[in-house]
Amino acid sequence: MSLITEEQVELQSIDWFKELGYQYKDGYEIAPEGGSPERDDFRKIILEDRLKSALIRINPDIPKQTIQNSIPQILNPIIPGLLNCNREMHKWITKGLKVTFMQDNQEVGKQLKFIDFENIDNNDFLVVNQFEVKGDKRLRRPDVVVFVNGLPLSVIEFKNPADAKADIWSAFNQLQTYKDNIPNLFNTNVNLIISDGIEARAGSLTADQERFMRWRTIDGDNVDPLGEHRDLETLIRGLF
Repeated sequence: MSLITEEQVELQSIDWFKELGYQYKDGYEIAPEGGSPERDDFRKIILEDRLKSALIRINPDIPKQTIQNSIPQILNPIIPGLLNCNREMHKWITKGLKVTFMQDNQEVGKQLKFIDFENIDNNDFLVVNQFEVKGDKRLRRPDVVVFVNGLPLSVIEFKNPADAKADIWSAFNQLQTYKDNIPNLFNTNVNLIISDGIEARAGSLTADQERFMRWRTIDGDNVDPLGEHRDLETLIRGLF
């Protein structure tokens, strides 16, 4: 009997995202030197064109120029410390970013919405594997990154289910390395996922091992609906 590989787990997870309606892009394809680049530098972690299109679509009552002027602040938030930056950007994602503009000779203030929470279909959902990010010392390549409106909200790390020495806590440790090496990837992070293809757990940016928990339901009512050894599928279908 052939063993399941880490690559097979990665590709299967992507299939589940696609079934949920997510677009899929290969990280090499949208890389700066790829066939369909969506960024011009490996240090850039927000997909700017997707972000701009979504902001214009979601905020029809805000002038396009005001939106354009706000994008540099989103791409390069000058907020010291990863946790402080993540906390502030979480406020922007959930409550909006305050912008002002002139309308009828008066200064108007509005909240620029990053995500349309009222009309979910109005958002851009994307899953990318092998998304390379340049840190101060080297390139890092998380297994899967989940984007909403060009913002990387979730990072998923897998370990080989056939390797007895590489359990989900090896994936947890890898995420800690990423936070240290490529912290800008986590400025907008909402959750982290670790899995060995069978067991899967979700946690927040600051969670320790004890706070990484199984996701046991898809519909919010039926616990563990897919049965034993289906943790990863339940988590993806339920959480995302």
